[in-house]
Amino acid sequence: MNAGAAYRRVILKLSGEALKGKRKYGIDPQAVQALAAELKAAAGMGVQLGIVVGGGNIFRGIGAEAGSMTRTVADHIGMLATMINSLSLQDALEALDVGTRVMSAIQMNDVAEPYIRRKAMSHLAKGLVVIFACGTGNPYFSTDTAGALRASEVQADVLLKATKVKGIFSEDPQKNPNATFLRRLTYHEFLTRDLRVMDASAIALCRENRLPVVVFDLGGGGNILRAIRGEEIGTLIQGETDGQ
Repeated sequence: MNAGAAYRRVILKLSGEALKGKRKYGIDPQAVQALAAELKAAAGMGVQLGIVVGGGNIFRGIGAEAGSMTRTVADHIGMLATMINSLSLQDALEALDVGTRVMSAIQMNDVAEPYIRRKAMSHLAKGLVVIFACGTGNPYFSTDTAGALRASEVQADVLLKATKVKGIFSEDPQKNPNATFLRRLTYHEFLTRDLRVMDASAIALCRENRLPVVVFDLGGGGNILRAIRGEEIGTLIQGETDGQ
């Protein structure tokens, strides 16, 4: 690990919206290329980087587009959307000569490796960027929970969640402009205050494994690198005595 990186192994949770750019839905090649360039710089710091990507830019299992569809079916469609995003991100990274592997929780052997924990850890140790597709492979679990699960399984040092807001606020800042920005939270505070920036199941899993979480704004570029360097960015969620 280079001196610039604060962590040895990182799992980055990206929303599908990070790939759509200014489009209303789908994938914007320019946005994906810009994201890939920043991820290349992160990998160049020597950090072992895994990525969990959502599918909300294409289909959201619990969104309005699912309509009256059975939740299990809708969630499976959402998982397939994450595979589309994962392959798009892989292609952009490999165009920049970044070695990658896409590992899927649902077997699609013609396009991705099946997720195997020990193999994923081997890929990371070799410096490959590992993109984890299809969530946990189970309905009723979000890609936030998939991020917490994969980070725990591969013994990551931190889970970074890139969003479209500065971090975590006391209330939704889009609804209440006077909402208070929260720089640090404990797992317990997050759960008892029902803040909902991440799924409670994801935070509970992180608490159980003492995995710190940083929620930050993806922004126009550079914030992933700042988070990996350990700069004070976004909101840090950790245990009451961690880091003290």
